[in-house]
Amino acid sequence: MFKKEQIIKGVSASPGIAIGKAYVISDDVFKVEKRIIKDADLSEEIKNLETALLKTKREIVDIQSKMAKEMGSNYADIFDVQLMLLEDRVLLEEIIERLRKELLGVEYIFFDVLKKYKRALEKLNDPYLKERAQDVNDFGKRVLKNLTGKDASHIKELRNKAIIVTHDLSPSEAAVLNPEYVLGLVTESGGSTTHTAIMAKSFEIPAVVGTGSIIMGNIEMDDSLIIDGSRGIIIVNPHQATLKEYEAKKNKVDEKFLNLLKFKDLKSQTKDGVSIKIMANIELSHEVKSAINHGADGIGLYRTEYLYLNRSDLPSEEEQYQAYKLVTLQMASHIVIIRTLDLGGDKLVSQLDMSYELNPFLGWRAIRFCLARPAIFKVQLRAILRASVHGNLQIMFPMISSIEEMEEALKIVDEVMQDLDKEEIPHNKDVKIGAMIETPSVAMTCDHFKGKADFFSIGTNDLIQYTIAVDRINEKIAYLYDPAHPGVLRLIENIIQKSSENNIPVGMCGEMAGETIYLPLLLGLGLRYFSVSPLIIPELKLVASSLTLDQAKEIAREVMSFSSREKIRQYLSLKLKEILGSDYEELIEV
Repeated sequence: MFKKEQIIKGVSASPGIAIGKAYVISDDVFKVEKRIIKDADLSEEIKNLETALLKTKREIVDIQSKMAKEMGSNYADIFDVQLMLLEDRVLLEEIIERLRKELLGVEYIFFDVLKKYKRALEKLNDPYLKERAQDVNDFGKRVLKNLTGKDASHIKELRNKAIIVTHDLSPSEAAVLNPEYVLGLVTESGGSTTHTAIMAKSFEIPAVVGTGSIIMGNIEMDDSLIIDGSRGIIIVNPHQATLKEYEAKKNKVDEKFLNLLKFKDLKSQTKDGVSIKIMANIELSHEVKSAINHGADGIGLYRTEYLYLNRSDLPSEEEQYQAYKLVTLQMASHIVIIRTLDLGGDKLVSQLDMSYELNPFLGWRAIRFCLARPAIFKVQLRAILRASVHGNLQIMFPMISSIEEMEEALKIVDEVMQDLDKEEIPHNKDVKIGAMIETPSVAMTCDHFKGKADFFSIGTNDLIQYTIAVDRINEKIAYLYDPAHPGVLRLIENIIQKSSENNIPVGMCGEMAGETIYLPLLLGLGLRYFSVSPLIIPELKLVASSLTLDQAKEIAREVMSFSSREKIRQYLSLKLKEILGSDYEELIEV
């Protein structure tokens, strides 16, 4: 246990700062003692198991129904694995056989058999199957609770605001979270695509996951905690000075976003009236509400792969159609750009036979996967095209690295359109189709895409790592990952210039688009379309409305003459302070 201030590093799962008392949820229900029984007790033990399984099934079905109603079927589907375990005859027969041979209490036998299943899954290399150990864990806790009458998971009993600390937050536990009381989440296991991360982002709760086996047993109930979800840091029992520092930081962050909200209804334009578009990046359909509330001019990036994650099957055409239709209708006449499936890299789905690769970000991913699996690609395209009649929907292909890939993808779209015509299913035959520029190869040859791409969107996250040859999730070399690198800026300048010469609109949807200091530079280089996290939109509107296009062009000219990334950042920070004046300290600097 930590008696002094302790800083723990984990994985950032959901941004924000939370300060509060720890609410520790342990797996004590799994500490099952051996209980010797007699032959005469066997029938009663088996009956108790059957009763507990039946009760567990009712509980899971009830939770699944609740989630489908409140959050959509794609969330509810994550319980399918647990329902399958309830019907697993091999599992049940092994429990009953051991019960008869060993004459030990059914709760111990059940626990021991399930522990073997869980360990086997955790040893596998497949990330998806490893995460299924979480389903086994959740299933086991529910059955054992119903067998023993004990419930070590007290999430339902949480009635005061606190930070939940646990080894792993199961889907059913996440389903009963009350955001009113949960200040933040900390888990030992998990990653950025686990249930916990998705739920935390959905509820806008700061979360840090993947801390390793250091927090359970060391963090106690009611310990003081600070979570910095943006940096992936937990501070246990902070010193008074640290607490005051973070309280001030949290107050500044909260006050900043509150004050910035008054700029959400500003027109997206420069001080001298040059129109731009500041749109939102979303991952889940319910995030549209946040985009609208923060003044988004549209959805510049709808990441569709989250429909495929954390489930045991593939989303149907109808399920995808309903999701895309909902977002399109909610945005009315505004643009909605749907990015086709971008699995691979750090997002693997076992039901698609996506095995581990030595260099996953350079491997079988995104458009490469879709072109190799046209049947799956066509289902998604059918759903998107059907939804296209409900508003200003556009399609965008990720990870394009050559004109041949673009042509092949367009050919498949044409085939899908022909099929829809034959079936007399309405769709927009003139839907705009674009490509993400994430590779240096396309950044240098984007002029070849005239007549093929209706628009471009620069994905800076990958473009930067491929240009500088730096793994952006490797902490050892994270310092090298820098949007201000002169090589990156020259590539971006080339993209904007060549796209403009060939009348191809170009935007940016990577994280660089949401970093305020780069907005004047990007405007000066000619960029007019930005897509960012909804929370940052009011801030970008404020900055845009505070400078003229001539100012932006002068900043761009100066920056492009620099050879040092450090000098570039310093110059851009100085210019931002000059542009905003007193607003800088009040609204931007935290």
